[in-house]
Order: sequence, then structure tokens, then C-alpha cells
Amino acid sequence: MIGITTYAQQARWGAWDAPAAIVPLDYVDAVERAGGRPLLVPPSEDGVEETLAALDGIVFSGGSDLDPHSYGAAAHAETDAPQERRDRAELALLEAALEHDLPVLAVCRGSQLLNVLRGGDLVQHLPDEVGSNAHKEVPGTFSAHGVRVAQGSRLGGIVGERGDVRSHHHQGFGRVGDGLVEAAWADDGTLEALEDPSQRFTLGVLWHPEAGDDDALIAALVAEARSYRAERVAVH
Repeated sequence: MIGITTYAQQARWGAWDAPAAIVPLDYVDAVERAGGRPLLVPPSEDGVEETLAALDGIVFSGGSDLDPHSYGAAAHAETDAPQERRDRAELALLEAALEHDLPVLAVCRGSQLLNVLRGGDLVQHLPDEVGSNAHKEVPGTFSAHGVRVAQGSRLGGIVGERGDVRSHHHQGFGRVGDGLVEAAWADDGTLEALEDPSQRFTLGVLWHPEAGDDDALIAALVAEARSYRAERVAVH
């Protein structure tokens, strides 16, 4: 059972235009292709332990920028308006998931959440640093670029030492959080992935594996979640 965190924002479907808890279907399809059962997790600070008790792994999905106040910074002009409900709920959920050593795959915003939770911070607008919009060329369309993956990393053991990925982010990692190590870099030098070697499976990538042609990362999460479930059943 793989949790997928949802957005909480205004959305339109049919005749309706209303606040909604939503997530792109790519996440659901990718988990199902890997043999997992997706369960959508809306943002709530209540019932965190009950939620985790139902899950064997979790994907922290992409979405809007984190509130810069969560890492002690003033907002850049290009930073999204804060989504305090989602930020608070997902920080609480991620902290508890790590305490339980639940398998975690943190995607784009999710990886930034992981870094901030561990005391790191973010670059709020990458074009200021790299001089281009290579990671988000057209809003609403994924950009393709290469990545180099650290030798000997958990990530490298899953996706190999080089690959082409699909991205849609204008923010990146600044100071790396406690216990996290750098795991991949874009061709322009931007840090693209983090992992925690002390956890059974905690990976954060700025790209979107659910939107690409290679399901290896989500398949690895589901495989680890299956082991986590078997161990938990054996204990009980």
C-alpha cells in the first residue's frame, strides 16, 4: 500500500470549480505499474500515526513552493504564495515516516520538503544561479535534461550512473540537511537528488520519475515497501 500525498488547491472538473485534494494521475499509474496499491493522502495534521499504520511506503509528490519562512528566508519575487496547510501537514507526515523508517520517495517539492525538514534550505529561483530556465522552460510542460548519479549511491544502484530525466522546477537545494548526502547532479551542475544512507529507503529527486519512461525508482520503492510490509507482518 503506497501513499501519495495530494495537492490542496482550487481545481476545475466538469461544471465545478472548487477547492480539491488532487494529484496527477501519473503518480497513481506509476505505482500500479510497479505492483503497488496507491492510496491518496490529503494534507492533514491529524491522524498521522493512523495514516502511516495503513501504509507500506509513501511518495511525497510535487507541487507549489514551500513557504520560505519554514527555512528562515524571506520570499523571492518568483516564489509561490504559501500553502500553509499542506506545508504543515506534510512536514509532520514526513517526520513521522522517517521515525518509522517507512520507505520514502520524495519527488520535486517532496525532496525540497525532505531537505528543509532536516535543517537544509532552498535556492528559491535557480535561473538566478545557473543563468537559464533549463529545469522549467515552459510552465505546464516537463523539461528534459541529463543527470549524473553518484557512484556507490543507493540511487545509482537503481537508475545507473547517467540518465535523462523530466523536470519542472525553478527551485533547488541550497544547504544540504543533516544526514542527507548528494546523490545526483544535472549537466549544469545543479544538485538534483539527495538520499539518507541511514534509512532503509529515503530518496529525494528534483525530477519527476512518474512522468518519464523509466519506472525503476518507483518500482524500487514498491519492492522496498513489500519487504517492509513482510517484516511488519512477521513481527505481529
